[in-house]
Amino acid sequence: MAARFLRTAHRALRSFQHSHRTLPPSFKLAASSCLFQSRAFATDRASKPPSEANILRILDNEIEYQYDYAPPHQPAVEFDSFVVEDRPGQQWMTMARKFGAAEEIKIEATMFDGYELVPKPGEDSSGEDLRLHISLLVDVSKVDGGGTLEFVCSAWPDRLEIQKLYLLPKDKLLGRPYLGPDFRSLSGKLQGRFRSFLEERGVDDKLSFFLHEYMTNKDRIELIQWQQRLKSFVEN
Repeated sequence: MAARFLRTAHRALRSFQHSHRTLPPSFKLAASSCLFQSRAFATDRASKPPSEANILRILDNEIEYQYDYAPPHQPAVEFDSFVVEDRPGQQWMTMARKFGAAEEIKIEATMFDGYELVPKPGEDSSGEDLRLHISLLVDVSKVDGGGTLEFVCSAWPDRLEIQKLYLLPKDKLLGRPYLGPDFRSLSGKLQGRFRSFLEERGVDDKLSFFLHEYMTNKDRIELIQWQQRLKSFVEN
């Protein structure tokens, strides 16, 4: 499922990335440099080469500073009627719920994978703000095996946008089924009805706001774990 998600999201993001920007490595490092959780403990570095001892000392200082500055919290395990499941060590998470007796809804969301620049609010403001982007797949499936509606969406801090809509057949063994036109080429009335369709199932702007809070915390947790693994590698 994860591989299919990443392939589908990648296809959907091609058009997104023509008009928006992917996060540069320098920004990811700057945005994440303050995200560490646990205090470092002194290690015996008498036998370490100077270069490795310096790395460990810097890591100790970073972890100590970040422990006091922005420790992450335990990830949420539910949101409204959704069960939330993290994927530790991976760049995505899942959410699931039932809707009535006939439908199951599953969401797969990436960590931050892009951004756009927007004018700062206020008449007297100048400059631009950075708005982060999250990609997500929303599968609405019939319990009786009657097929799946799959929405490829963009989650911004304050709103959710539908980018693609696929009708996946009950028989998933079909080679290359026709998946339909671009969602944005549908009539405005039909687009509005499908937005309402998702909102009734809890996939709305409120969910988008939750995902941004969740992924901000996940980014901190993942970076902390990476930093600790890095330190362990150098120590050993």
